[in-house]
Amino acid sequence: QVQLVESGGGLVQAGVSLRLSCAASGRTFSNYAVGWFRQAPGKEREFVAGISRTGGSTYYGDSVKGRFAISRDNAANAVYLQMNSLKPEDTAVYYCAASSRVVTTSRQMYEYWGQGTQVTVSS
Repeated sequence: QVQLVESGGGLVQAGVSLRLSCAASGRTFSNYAVGWFRQAPGKEREFVAGISRTGGSTYYGDSVKGRFAISRDNAANAVYLQMNSLKPEDTAVYYCAASSRVVTTSRQMYEYWGQGTQVTVSS
């Protein structure tokens, strides 16, 4: 089992930055690829960013490329999502998820999920 806890969300104005954190406990964290997903009201959960087990490879959804950056610190059992130039359309609940397989955009491939953290961006 892997337990994931997100933090760092909040209410911000458009254009500012936020950094989300995902703290992991349980099994060896470096054995898992990690993804960030988000879900806005009435919409499906979508892939935001992913990072490989070592952190050597990162992937981004088209809507956040160039604005968001994912990183991890395996010694600290943590993954981060730096979000810059936030837009109102970034408003959603953000989830981190862990996969024992490779990084994928498919949420079905992630075995463990956190409870989510709300990000609200006002215009």
